[in-house]
Amino acid sequence: MTRLQLFGLAAAALLLSGTAHATGDKANGRTLIYTCNGCHGIPGTNNAYPQYPVPKIAGQNAQYIISALHEYKSGDRTHPTMMAQAQSLSDQEIEDIAAYLSSISPK
Repeated sequence: MTRLQLFGLAAAALLLSGTAHATGDKANGRTLIYTCNGCHGIPGTNNAYPQYPVPKIAGQNAQYIISALHEYKSGDRTHPTMMAQAQSLSDQEIEDIAAYLSSISPK
């Protein structure tokens, strides 16, 4: 195969993976996010120290949520609270959370 064909296949794979939906259970995801709401669900919520805005996760892309939680779980992303939360989740629970959060509209 030529490089152009390989590049095309790689680009197609990335596009298809970016549009994939989470395969999780939305109902279970809704139950699991109770701890997420403490920071991510309150409008205008900021951390006390250090001072920075808390990201809103409702309506976020499912694959982004899955990747972020896995990165917190592995330690590739560092935030003490998020690392602790992610480490308590199974891969299926991460899929469930992503399925639910990606299905709701941001407020």
